[in-house]
Amino acid sequence: MTAVVLLDELDHKLITLLGEDARVSNRKIAADLGVTEGTVRGRIKRLQQDGLIAFTAVTGFEMARKSRLAFIGIQTPPQQVREVATQISAMDDVNAVLISLGEFNILAICLFDELDELVALASDRILALPGVHHIETSIAVRTTKYNTKIARITRQQRLPD
Repeated sequence: MTAVVLLDELDHKLITLLGEDARVSNRKIAADLGVTEGTVRGRIKRLQQDGLIAFTAVTGFEMARKSRLAFIGIQTPPQQVREVATQISAMDDVNAVLISLGEFNILAICLFDELDELVALASDRILALPGVHHIETSIAVRTTKYNTKIARITRQQRLPD
């Protein structure tokens, strides 16, 4: 069972400031929030240890090794969702795996260069997994909005057994 982490008003203000500029100094944060630098340092350390914040460089698609983004919707029986999601998560070509509600109960996100790479991943590897009934692939042709704040937490979450 996951422990519930309670955040107070100071934690929320600290997270907001770091979300705007993660490179801001602890001294500046302390001055802005009216607390000591040691308090800021301790809070940041606790938030990191609890997995609530992480510091990372978030790159744009232009920096990715592969330049095209695709989404693969996967249908599988409900009792096999976790097992299939775990198998797809182990594939190097897959960047994210989400368990979802709706027409597809798993969504895989990947980057690729050539259409043949996507076909090999979707049709030859994912569709071939036991329990996968149907897949549908969508390719992003233009990105009109992408919020990099959703990519800031980097610790990989494992599915419970």
